[in-house]
Amino acid sequence: MTGYTADEKLRYEQLIKLRRQWLKDQELTSREPVTAPKPPGRIARFWAGFLEPKTLWRLYTFKAYNAGVFAVTRLLIPAWVVHYYMKYHVAKMPYGIVDLKPRLFPGDVVLETGEVVPDLPEADSHGHH
Repeated sequence: MTGYTADEKLRYEQLIKLRRQWLKDQELTSREPVTAPKPPGRIARFWAGFLEPKTLWRLYTFKAYNAGVFAVTRLLIPAWVVHYYMKYHVAKMPYGIVDLKPRLFPGDVVLETGEVVPDLPEADSHGHH
C-alpha cells in the first residue's frame, strides 16, 4: 500500500496549516512589541501640563511675555534713547558732553564749585638746571 490514508492526509494538512499559522503569528506588526508605558516623572508631568493648549498657566505666561516685550520695545528703549539724547546733546548742563574745556588761569573761578584757582608755586632758581 502506497500513500497516505484519508485520516493521515487530513492530519498532515492540519499540521501544515497550524505551522503556517504559527509562523505568521511570529511576525511583528508595527504596533509591537507592546510595552507598558513608563509613568512620567515630575518634570515630564509639568511640561506635559504646561504645553497643553488653552491652559491658564500657558495663557498667563503668554500675556506676561507680550506685556514684557511691549514694555521693553515700546517704552523702555525709546525712553532711554530720548533721555540719552536730551542729556548729552540738548541739555546745557555741566558734566554733559563737553566739546572743549575752558582754559583756567590762576585767579579764575571754577563755575561748578565756586573755587578760585590758586596761583602757581614759585620755582626755586638755584636747585634746578
